[in-house]
Amino acid sequence: MTSPVKGGAAPAPPVPRTRKSVTGTRKTVAVGFLLPALVLLGALVVYPIGFSVYRSFFDKSGTSFAGLDNYVELFTDDTILTAVKNNAIWVVVAPTVATALGLIFAVLTERVRWGTAFKLIVFMPMAISMLAAGIIFRLVYEQDPSRGVANAVVVGVHDTFSDAAGYPKAHPLPVHPLKAGGGGTFVTKEPVRAGTEVLLPLVGVPPAKMPSDALPAKGATAGDGKVTGTAWLDFTPGGGGKPNVIDPEELGLKGLKVEAVKDGKVVATATAGADGTFSLPAAADGAQLRLPESNFKEPYNGVEWLGPSLVTPAIIGSYLWMWAGFAMVLIAAGLASVPRELMEAARVDGATEWQVFRRITVPLLAPVLAVVMVTLMINVLKIFDLVLIIPPGSSQADANVLALQLYRSSFGTDADLGVGSAIAVLLLLLVLPVMLFNIRRMRKETRR
Repeated sequence: MTSPVKGGAAPAPPVPRTRKSVTGTRKTVAVGFLLPALVLLGALVVYPIGFSVYRSFFDKSGTSFAGLDNYVELFTDDTILTAVKNNAIWVVVAPTVATALGLIFAVLTERVRWGTAFKLIVFMPMAISMLAAGIIFRLVYEQDPSRGVANAVVVGVHDTFSDAAGYPKAHPLPVHPLKAGGGGTFVTKEPVRAGTEVLLPLVGVPPAKMPSDALPAKGATAGDGKVTGTAWLDFTPGGGGKPNVIDPEELGLKGLKVEAVKDGKVVATATAGADGTFSLPAAADGAQLRLPESNFKEPYNGVEWLGPSLVTPAIIGSYLWMWAGFAMVLIAAGLASVPRELMEAARVDGATEWQVFRRITVPLLAPVLAVVMVTLMINVLKIFDLVLIIPPGSSQADANVLALQLYRSSFGTDADLGVGSAIAVLLLLLVLPVMLFNIRRMRKETRR
């Protein structure tokens, strides 16, 4: 209990001090600072979205109200349906594979001394623009194996395990002792006899396409009871040669297969050497010699990467080349924060590396993997540059995506801004669920 103050009334209680705002001023000043950003946001984001929605309900000219006709066209036009289908493939395949590759790279490079250098190499494509990457992969997927890296590798592997035809355009002249045998084969006009040299001349092979180790053709040595002969390119560079005569500068058809046929059955086979000579056993006496179709079929020319069936996977491959490094860097950063004690405890308890990876590493990295997946899903919904540049004109319709179709419908030769605006709204509706999922995930992470 307090005693009264002598000589007057009690003193007034102290006035509480009001806390100033962060700006130290009124809210109107804070709004003034935010206003330029709000104006830019409205001008660059809100207004374009609103106008696109508005324009999507009007016809091509923009003067007549079309209702939902533009949206109906999205799901009835074959070109746009192809773009929707391809976008679905992109959204499912590209983010999943890129995230998986990034996870594998991030985990494996932790265990090698040169992991930093490897990460640098994998991440380097991120420094290249989509335009440049498209030009690079247009060359990588070139059909000609002498120019396209992908087909050079495929053809090299194929030819390692299978014999390649050496003379696809070779054929005899009417004066030669050979005639067409049907099915792409050539046969001798007369049966052959043992002890008599057989001549099998052909033309139609450019000298530059001859085997590098082919030798000048020479006459075959007659063998007792054997059918011997020579298969050669009956062409002298510069002219001057005689048909059916082995001239000094004419080369043997190395590797040419020769079959002896009697009564429709192959009784003996032989392969011409570097100088074109071959030898058949006595069973070939009285048979006709046949050059099988395998000598003349077109050589394996690789995979049609940019054809209608493979063009979309091929473009996704170029996207993975660029964005796997992005996924790897983010996942590696998340992996650095994973408690090592949990992994070591699991290993002490007898867990294998696969079990540690599947039951500890991946669950702890789930938030980071979600970030990478969502980011890449939004990115692939807007994919444009690679699809515009990589496919040739014959396959571009098969590789079409919504962003490219939006550009064509809005600015192509037969532009229809109503349809283009409807595609833009469709893209917005496809992106919104992914963005909302990302926002909810970020709020949950903040509350933890």
